[in-house]
Amino acid sequence: MSAALPFSTRLIQKYDLSGPRYTSYPTALEFSADIDNSAFKAAALTRTGNFSLYVHIPFCHKLCYYCGCNKVVSNSSDRAQRYLTSLRQEINARAKLFRGRRVQHLHLGGGTPSYLTQTQMSELISGLREAFDFVDDAELGIEIDAREVDEGYLSHLYSLGFNRLSIGVQDTDSQVQEAINRPQSTQHIANLVVAAKTLGFKSVSVDLIYGLPRQTERTFSQTLEDVLAMSVDRVSLFSYAHMPSRFKAQRLIASNELPDAQLKLTLMALAITKLTEAGMVEIGMDHFAKPEDELAIAAQNGRLTRNFQGYTDHGAIDLLGLGVSAISQVGAVICQNMKELAEYHEAVAKMDVAVERGVVLSSEDELRGAVIQAIMCQHKVDKIAIAQAFGIDFDDYFAAELLQLVELEKDGLLTLEPDCIRIWFEHRLLVRRVAMVFDAYLTEQATQRFSRII
Repeated sequence: MSAALPFSTRLIQKYDLSGPRYTSYPTALEFSADIDNSAFKAAALTRTGNFSLYVHIPFCHKLCYYCGCNKVVSNSSDRAQRYLTSLRQEINARAKLFRGRRVQHLHLGGGTPSYLTQTQMSELISGLREAFDFVDDAELGIEIDAREVDEGYLSHLYSLGFNRLSIGVQDTDSQVQEAINRPQSTQHIANLVVAAKTLGFKSVSVDLIYGLPRQTERTFSQTLEDVLAMSVDRVSLFSYAHMPSRFKAQRLIASNELPDAQLKLTLMALAITKLTEAGMVEIGMDHFAKPEDELAIAAQNGRLTRNFQGYTDHGAIDLLGLGVSAISQVGAVICQNMKELAEYHEAVAKMDVAVERGVVLSSEDELRGAVIQAIMCQHKVDKIAIAQAFGIDFDDYFAAELLQLVELEKDGLLTLEPDCIRIWFEHRLLVRRVAMVFDAYLTEQATQRFSRII
């Protein structure tokens, strides 16, 4: 029996446009090569307080056809070792700007961070701890590929201080796995989850993707059952965006094997229904967590935030990104490292850093970013709080935007109250469409660079 759609199909068809995911504002399309390291350095030297670290490990042993991440497919451990050498040089250079501040969170993403050997991982973490001061209860998270990780590797990660684990599952059906070139054992993943909890990892999360080739309602239902049986703490549910013109690997996916639009909606509805009926709390537009999880608590208390890593309970603290393509946001400065590995190595060798592009936020950017953050995370905008924080009359300043929202209000997506803009829960999946109204940079041409909202 098909899952009931927990949203209006008519409104989805009307508002399912292409648009940003708003992990930053302005979005990466607005990053410019005009910015250089001096802007980042000036901002960093004026900031105080704890901060977050993100380290990008770009390597993967195998190519997953659906992936649009910045990655390097290689089986050479020498390439990883050279990368760690450059990374250590960048780490030491950046650490000078953060003296007197402490690392509250560290996240390793990729690519595949578990590509590193145990010795290489020890080298990386040792270098980070020598360069930066970590708080005693720092949160250390890592993304792993279960296919190349055993319980011994998990034990080593735990000994290094890692306490959060994210496993890329995507789908447990063998036919779907074959279509995306990611065959893996569901039982092995389940064993890793048990091992991680036994070791003492505070949180284990998994990623799932709907809209993949060969997915059916029956197979995806089984994937959800498999994941729920593992009793993970969080589930990230992502929509597959088929953009082969941008991502070469996706050209290896047979487009005729992709679910049609109606089936894709059904798969999403099925996931929402099964996960919430199992007791998980729906957070934002694509996350689920157990009620006692920090992310669920942050959402309930209005403390949920969003950055380049997605939804987080970290709060609006500075983020330092290290490694190829990594993005940092320190105060009003956002900058991104070079995306190509060879260029990253060359830049670090010459200058110790590899900033390629970025943006310095204007007061207008900060104002609109605060509104968009409220829409994406709280699904409401407290007009009084925004007005007081930025010294504006909200209704006068955003008169044109409020006029655009009238049509969305008529369609029942939201209500325009005297002191608040409130998005109704049943239309939460369309928050990106609401946020787009407040994006001063968005043009019809630019939207085509983004994935569809649903």
